[in-house]
Amino acid sequence: MDAISLEVFKHLFASVAEEMGETLRRASFSPNIKERLDFSCAVFDAQARMIAQAAHIPVHLGSMPASVEAALAACAPLVPGDVIILNDPYRGGTHLPDITLVSPIFIGWELRFLAASRAHHADVGGMSPGSLPQSTELYQEGLIIPPVKLRERGQDNQAVLTLIATNSRTPEERLADLQAQLAAHHVAEQRLVALAQRYGEASLLEHAWGLQVYAQQMTEAVIGVLPDGVYRFADALEGDGQGEFEIPVVATVTIQGQSMHVDFSGTAPQVLGNLNAVEAIARSATWYCVRLLAEDDVPMNHGCLPRSRSAPRRGVCSIRAIRQRWRWATPKLRSGWWMRCWARWRWPCRGASLPPARAA
Repeated sequence: MDAISLEVFKHLFASVAEEMGETLRRASFSPNIKERLDFSCAVFDAQARMIAQAAHIPVHLGSMPASVEAALAACAPLVPGDVIILNDPYRGGTHLPDITLVSPIFIGWELRFLAASRAHHADVGGMSPGSLPQSTELYQEGLIIPPVKLRERGQDNQAVLTLIATNSRTPEERLADLQAQLAAHHVAEQRLVALAQRYGEASLLEHAWGLQVYAQQMTEAVIGVLPDGVYRFADALEGDGQGEFEIPVVATVTIQGQSMHVDFSGTAPQVLGNLNAVEAIARSATWYCVRLLAEDDVPMNHGCLPRSRSAPRRGVCSIRAIRQRWRWATPKLRSGWWMRCWARWRWPCRGASLPPARAA
């Protein structure tokens, strides 16, 4: 493995996610997917670490790893032909219309990769059509789908499909868009198996891991050139849909060497309207801001994602602190935009691997 082969495999993995997205776009029925392009696709390894993503919706891609982890935790062990569906915001989702599918990809008889797609479906029920009801709790926004198998051993779970269609004002369109997502996953399986056959399974896995190391090193370099110090910025949202008032959002960023600590202390408590952000969204927005600082083309994978530790505080951001250290000390890495949901709090957060962040 060298710099040239890493670059080649970076584009090979990315091309799988890009072709997934093109398949989904062309096969879909909803204008949300076909015309607005409100969807995202990514490839993960068997441990739910993101390897590559297409240039789709940043907030989807930064939060999707949590959904893949939740899918594995709830539905493992997986076998060929399984597909998991979910949209729960507290399991890595965004808002309820964004439905995620996760499917395993086996090389031989071994689970080696996972394909994931997230698409904005036009209607998933709720108190009013569309995706922005005047809701004050999550249950008013539509059907909440925990991780369940939409397809098992290659056979559709008709009970789940009927449940989703029955709870939508446009059932035929929902089923058609789900079939488009399934088609995208089929393409991902075909392409990754073909890559393993062409380059060898060992080489494919080696470069998948190497790209994560490379991305982490590049992200450390991006943070390393920033001046050490403490930086603070505050802004405000103008109302939550239930009333007109300022909702402060405060971020304090502490940079020390190649580590970054982002603290949302001072941000407003959670509000009655549907503007609260779950942890996956706060993490996703923070990651994307760091990504924008990179001048070079950093591979977007698990290596550049933040490791987080949250504090027991309910707020409009739903997470008090995110620390990005980017250390590669062990063989295993652990694991923004306003989320339209009624925020809950969980402590400790899933995947926390760092000690509690110091106050800035």
